[in-house]
Amino acid sequence: MAKHHLDDIDLRMLEILQREGRISNAELAERVHLSPAPCLRRLQRLEAEGFIERYQARLDPRKVGLGLQAFVRVQLEKHDAKTVEKFSQHVMRWSEVVACFALTGDLDYLLHVYVADLDDFARFMNKVLNAGTVADINSSFVLNTVKQVSALPLASPDTDEEKPKRRASRNGRSPGSDS
Repeated sequence: MAKHHLDDIDLRMLEILQREGRISNAELAERVHLSPAPCLRRLQRLEAEGFIERYQARLDPRKVGLGLQAFVRVQLEKHDAKTVEKFSQHVMRWSEVVACFALTGDLDYLLHVYVADLDDFARFMNKVLNAGTVADINSSFVLNTVKQVSALPLASPDTDEEKPKRRASRNGRSPGSDS
């Protein structure tokens, strides 16, 4: 299936849906200045083409008993395919890990971890150390979250901030410019 070009209405819909995933189709249609039927067709196309991966609720970690958040930097013993695959399989089983990033530089992975308390963190660290693939780990605890958003920085016609241009013509001028 060919990917559809995102126009300003698509981008505005995605921008709104990132912040308000439970918005009704009628409200979304009104906010993007469409009637409900075309809005729903656009939404279904965005879902079908994979622009929208899923809808989910964002929970308060402390209210569900996960009061300690940490980032764990991991260096593997070896970098062969077998070791990397084994570590990846472990990470997929560790429910404490909410995100794992393979990195460039002096460390191999960054794990984003939520646990209840220091005792739980110690148990988690034992799992990591006993995985049989890890050479070194280093941890940092989150004291305060300064900024945390899940919304991607999409170009939006109603934002006050200047966004980068999405495309330019071959002669370097913006599309639609007369100069």
